[in-house]
Amino acid sequence: MKTIAMCFSLLPFPRCRIHSLANCWWENLYKFRSSSGSSCSNKILCANNYELEGGYSSRRWTRRTINSKTGGNKESLTSNKSISHNIIPETGNDSGKLETTKARRTRKLSIRNNVLSKNASTEVDTYNVERAEVETDQYYADLAKLATILCFDIETTGFSRERDRIIEFACQDLRGGENSTLQSLVNPERDVPNEQIHGISTHMVNRYDIPRMMDFIPVLLQYVRSRQLPGGVVVLVSHNGKSFDVPFLKSEFSRCSYEIPPDWLFADTLPLARLVVKNKGSKVPSRVSLQALREHYGIPSIGPAHRALSDVHSLALVLQRLTYDLKLPVSGLIQASFR
Repeated sequence: MKTIAMCFSLLPFPRCRIHSLANCWWENLYKFRSSSGSSCSNKILCANNYELEGGYSSRRWTRRTINSKTGGNKESLTSNKSISHNIIPETGNDSGKLETTKARRTRKLSIRNNVLSKNASTEVDTYNVERAEVETDQYYADLAKLATILCFDIETTGFSRERDRIIEFACQDLRGGENSTLQSLVNPERDVPNEQIHGISTHMVNRYDIPRMMDFIPVLLQYVRSRQLPGGVVVLVSHNGKSFDVPFLKSEFSRCSYEIPPDWLFADTLPLARLVVKNKGSKVPSRVSLQALREHYGIPSIGPAHRALSDVHSLALVLQRLTYDLKLPVSGLIQASFR
């Protein structure tokens, strides 16, 4: 035994390796004894390895799996594939968490954008309300100081803006004075089928000395500019103009490749008459035609009925009476105007 101990002491192995060699011998001896045919289960041997690093020993724990085959029985250990299979779901869960986090962030951003857009629209609406209040208080009052009020009327070949044409136009400046009235027949370049309404026949208008609409529009524009105050607006007033006169006039301008000037406004006396009827009840007639209003206010007829110039004279006087009954100033008429 002394000789064996001396041999071990002479071997060029560090002392810390002897314990590992002994474990390895015991393991081989155990395999030799268990070779009788009985199956041997998997053994997981735990060994303590000792190494020398820089003169100090560091202890490291290792785990090794040993697969032994004895007899005809086979046992398979858990492979690396099973380990990777256990790791993949965890990675999938992490990606799911990341996707959920991204979805939440996207949802938060969309909610934030909706809130910002609503706030922006609210600010725009508030600005529009404030602007409307400013216009109501001072804007229309300033416009009224430089406004030119023109009453106008038209006679046509029918009621269709697409097929029919204007055959007479008349307007009057309420300020009066020299050249305050304009009246002209217009050549429709077609027959007039409704002579019985206004008394204008085809022979009266289909003549070479009667201007066509494309020739009359420049004259009309020049006349309005001559009556317009510098820097002011023009308010063209008609009865039932929003449904008939104004759309007809716009259609003729468009057909002749002209545009309505941007400083032109239009006002309709028909809603004003209905408002007077509503306020005064039985004191005024239920009918609100121009002829009925003229008779109600005792305004004499000047010229033949349903002619443009005669209706303009009546309208100018009816407008004054309507605004008087409603206590409506010029600024209120401008506020009720449209384009």
